[in-house]
Order: sequence, then C-alpha cells, then structure tokens
Amino acid sequence: MRTRPGATRAGAARALVRFDDIVEKAASYIDEKDVAVLRKAYVFAGQAHQGQVRRSGEPYLSHPLEVTAYLADMRLDRTTLVAALLHDVLEDTSTTAAAVRESFGKEVAGLVEGVTKISRVQEVSPEARRAETVRKIILAMTDDIRVIFIKLADRVHNLKTLRFLDKEKRRQIARETLDIYAPIANRLGMGRIRAELEDLSFRYVAPEEYAKIAAAVEPRRRAAEADLAAMAKALAELLAANGLPAEIFSRVKRPHSIWSKMKRRDIDFDQVFDFLALRVITGTVKDCYAILGIIHQRWPHLPQRFRDFVAMPKPNLYQALHTTVITGGRKMFEIQIRTRDMHDLAENGIAAHWRYKDEASAGPLPEDRRLHWLREMAALFEEKKDPQEFLRGLKTNLIPEEVYVFTPKGRVVDLPSGATVLDFAFKIHTEIGLHATGGRVNGTPAPLKAVLKTGDIVEVLTSPDREPTRGMLAAATTTGARQHLKRWLNLRSRAAGAAVGRRIWEREVRKLGLPAGSRREAEAARRLAAILGPRAATMEEFHRQVGLGRIVVDAGLVAAAFGDTPARAAARRGRAAARRVRIKDIDDPAIRLAKCCAPVKGEPVVGYLTAGRGLTVHSLRCALVTKELLDAQRQVEVAWDASLAATFKARLMVKAHDIPGLLAQVATAVAGLEGNIAKAEASAIAEGRARIRLEVLIRDIRQLEAIARRISGLKDVLSVDRV
Repeated sequence: MRTRPGATRAGAARALVRFDDIVEKAASYIDEKDVAVLRKAYVFAGQAHQGQVRRSGEPYLSHPLEVTAYLADMRLDRTTLVAALLHDVLEDTSTTAAAVRESFGKEVAGLVEGVTKISRVQEVSPEARRAETVRKIILAMTDDIRVIFIKLADRVHNLKTLRFLDKEKRRQIARETLDIYAPIANRLGMGRIRAELEDLSFRYVAPEEYAKIAAAVEPRRRAAEADLAAMAKALAELLAANGLPAEIFSRVKRPHSIWSKMKRRDIDFDQVFDFLALRVITGTVKDCYAILGIIHQRWPHLPQRFRDFVAMPKPNLYQALHTTVITGGRKMFEIQIRTRDMHDLAENGIAAHWRYKDEASAGPLPEDRRLHWLREMAALFEEKKDPQEFLRGLKTNLIPEEVYVFTPKGRVVDLPSGATVLDFAFKIHTEIGLHATGGRVNGTPAPLKAVLKTGDIVEVLTSPDREPTRGMLAAATTTGARQHLKRWLNLRSRAAGAAVGRRIWEREVRKLGLPAGSRREAEAARRLAAILGPRAATMEEFHRQVGLGRIVVDAGLVAAAFGDTPARAAARRGRAAARRVRIKDIDDPAIRLAKCCAPVKGEPVVGYLTAGRGLTVHSLRCALVTKELLDAQRQVEVAWDASLAATFKARLMVKAHDIPGLLAQVATAVAGLEGNIAKAEASAIAEGRARIRLEVLIRDIRQLEAIARRISGLKDVLSVDRV
C-alpha cells in the first residue's frame, strides 16, 4: 500500500526550496538551454527582491521559488516556470513590465502582468481592488491559461504561511480562495491543487468546524489504517491472481470534503460512507472494467453508489470508475479505478493537457471542454464595468455542475444543481431560451420552471412568436440564462420607451402647430442636446428619456427646441394649457384613474374619453397605450395639478429567494419611507423562490420609486416590478 503521491506528514518540518531543487525537478523534461533561461530569471528575481523579507521572516525570494517548484512538480513548460520566478517583481519591486519584456520576451511578460494585482487605483476600496484583480486574472486566462496555473500555485504557498497575517486578513484570503480559486481549480480538473486550497482555507474560514472534524477524523483514521492495509492486501492478491497489473493507493477523506458533504446532504459525520477509499491505477480502460467486475464478484457493492465516469466524464473531464463495497467485517470502502493517464488528469487537469499540446501552438487549448465555461462567462460579462458585479456573477457561475441531462439525440448537457428547463434551453442556444414556451422531460410535458435531475431526457418547445417576459426570470437559476434574459428585456424596454417618447413628442409638436420638415427637426435635435445635455445626445435617447418619464415635454420645451419667439411661445403655451385637463381632484366623478395601470401623481399620463363614463386617466406605460389600443381621436392631454394632495394605490410585484422573514423585511423597507401596505400576498413560485404582491399607499411617483429601490436593495430580492 502507498500513500497519495505528493502527500506530506502533518507537522513535518520542510526545508526552504533552493533553485537547484527546481533544476533537479525540471531537468527530466527541459533541456540545458531552458535551464540557462531559468537561471537567468532566478538571478533577475533575486536582484529585484534583494533585501525584502516576508512576514514569516524568510527571504522574499523563498516565495517565488516555492511557487516555481510546485509548478515544476506538475512538469509545466519553461515559460511558465520563468514567469513563476518573476511573478511578483511588478507588484512588489520597482521592476517595470518593459524590463521583463526586454529580458525574457513578450510571452513571459504577459504572464507576469496577468497575475499582478491591481493596486494603482488607491482611492477605491480594498474590496473593489480585490474584485478588479480577480476580474483581471480571469480575463487574462482567456488569452493564456497558464496565468491561472501560476496564480493557483501562488495561492497554495500563501495559504501555507497565512498564520503570519492578522485574523481578519487570514479569513478574507481564505474565503476568497474557497469562493473563487478552489472552484476554478475544480472546473479545470486540477484535483491536487483544489484539495490543498480547500483544506488550507477551511481552518481559517470555519475554525470551529475544522477543529471538530479534525478531532473526529484523527482517531478514526488511526483505527482505519489496519483496515485499509488489510483491504489493500486482499485487493492486490485478487488482482494478481487474475493477472491484472495495478498499483493500489489508499486515502482518508479530507476534512473540507467531509464538511462539504455533511452540509450539502444534511448528514452526520458517521453517515459519510466514503471516508475510507482505495485507488486502483492500471494500464488500460479495458483493465479498469475487468478490475471492476472482479471486485464486484468478490465483495457485494452498493448499486446506488456506483458511478461510471469513464463512459460519462464530469464536465472537468475527470474519469474513473467509483464503487462502494462491503467487506465481511461490515466495513465500507470506496474504490476508485482509473488508468495512469486518467490519474494524471485527475491530479493536474488541464495542466496535464497543456504539457502534451503541440509546442508550435500558442495560447490556450481551444478544443478543451473545460474552457467553455470560461469563454462563455468572459463573453457574458464583457459589458460589466463594475468589477464587484463581475465577481458576484463569477461566484454564481463557479457553482459545481452536478446535474447531467440528455437532449433527445443523446447529447450530454451539464448543469448546476437546481437548474430548470429554461436553464437547459439557454445552455443549448440563446435563441432557444428566448423563444422557449415549455418543455418535455422524459416525454412528459413540463413548465419552464421544472427542476431537472441527473438522467432526465429534456426537449424544449419553442415558438417564433414567443418573447421573454420578466416573469421568466423566476424560472432561470443560472447566471447565463438570467443575463441573456435581462439583456433582451432591457433592450425591449429601451425600444418601448423610445416609441412612447416619440409619440409624446410628436403629439406636442403637432398640437402647437409647429412647421415640420427634416431641416427644422435637425435644428430642434441640436437645440435639445444643448439644453438637456447627455439625456438628448441623440433623438432616440431623448425619446427614451421622455418615454421613461425622466424628461417632461411641455410647450416651453417644444418652443425652445424650435427657436420660437417668447411671444409666440407664450401664446402657444396658453392655448396648450387651455386644452389640457388638469387633475386637481381624483374623487371628481368626471375623472377616474384607470384600474389597469393605476397611475400615480408625477408620472406621465394621458386621458381617454369613454362614452357615458367621462375621462379615464392612463399611465403612458399602460399596455393599452404602448400597444396603441386606445383610439387616438378620443385621447385628451392631461396633467397633474401641483396642488393635488392625495393618496394613491400602486401595485408592486417582488420576487425573491424564499427565506424566513422575507415579508417582514419588505414591510420594514416600505414603512421606512413612510409608505403604507394596503394588501400583501406571499406565495412560493418555484423551488427556493417566492413572490410577494403588494398594494402600497403613497403620495406620488417619487415616493414609489424610492420604495422600489429600497426593496431592490434587500439581499435576497431578485426583482421589483410595477404591475
């Protein structure tokens, strides 16, 4: 029996890495010319960091040496090793990027710049700088994946010396590691680094839980050593008797992995059945299945715990056969069976593929499935200027993909746990998601919000006439689906706002009898831009601002835009005011507020004459107005009178995560801005989601908008819409 390669005994003292140690590791796969370049980089880094000391008291150069040695263990190329030796010179010394480029070339300089933190913008908060640094590294990965190899190795060594920092700094670095860097390592199939990152961070993020699990693991591990040795011996004899060559390793489940499983499945420590495991490494895929068959003949196994990741690899391309057997002593052992290549890929992931790629090619591996999520995410967030918003999206996007479903043609699609039919539709293609009407799961009709589970066969039903609605956001759980929906809805909102604003503007111009013509309109556009600034930079933007109610169009603005004289403008304003109905009393039986849109004082409105019912006031956002369902001949100009003091009833739809106390939080937000809730209805709409229908009593549109903003700012609220 052998322990996992690369493992060290807890508490064992470790000498500082020397440059000669790196040369010894790398000499087996790089030539003397490469070694000479490495030595040059070592001297360059030594001079740059001369006199610098780490918090641990060690020479600063010990850190880049440790990082480079780690990457040499992974057999990474000369360029990566050189960049690793130099990775801190731009951040922590006076060395310039130009100097690195001149001495070591553009490729090395690009890698060093890619891993360098953002620090030059001192006026922003530390959180914003950290977010921008992560964003910079992620985007740099799309140009050269080796950036993340260096960053992950850098993070491993920093975590090993984290005890020399203050408590809050330790926790912040460890939390960031668990949220960002360990999941990235997992997505790239780099199991060895992921395991180290998780276990090193766990003790600082959740010290009490770490202590409890470590205390429970140690006695069980000591008691298990004899059982592991006996099982490994029996397994080795079984394989030898059947002429199947293999190496057998053992492992005890890691503390962070135990903690994660306990949290994820809500189980106790004693219910973690894969605590003990044996790993069988053999030569071919054929031998893997032969070994599996012999093991199942010798010991009974748990069918529900058998996994064939050889035939169906994980999204990060991990491959192995997993089975759990029960021995005569009623002890359970997980056994993982894989080839040597599978083992290398499980340990080093995409870094192993990098080693085998054609040396003439440059940049990342375009065909590698493990990079698809990275490219999709980079494209999705390329428009996001706020680095903290980018970081929030990244964390969501890095949630492990645990659900495997099939298209009707047999294509495997991987999705996060809790993903829906709509998420599946967007994963297939954006246009399918935008026009999805429903689905079929295993041949049975299913709504877009239906949650999928591994093994489902999913078909998406579409219609060319179907357009997304804000309600569809409740059925989307993945970052990609939600971003595509929001982008489409925002574009539609802009277009609808511009159309409404154009009609308002044209109606006012016609009403004042101003002469038309392209020349006059061009002059008006220039004057509007001069008067209103960026809000009227183009006529389309001006129309949109009018449609949203952010610019009020009156006779004075129209007159100014067309260069009207003061006398003519006054006369026109007088005639317009005479024709316009002013809303002074909402209890006036001749004037009523439309129930369909419930207009509120301050928002743009239009009147509609109904035979026998007087004047009905509609908001310009009302569907009857935007879809031009009201007869234009019966529309009347109306305006809110400034003296009107009344209470208005407005309807809001709040969608949020379904958490205890949600309604109380919303009610507090309304009350904090002097609003009153007339009615509130809360209901669950999908797994983990809730919907609250509110009727609030307010003074005017400004108070309503403030309330909506306050509710939107609540942590678990997803959207707030007026209905």
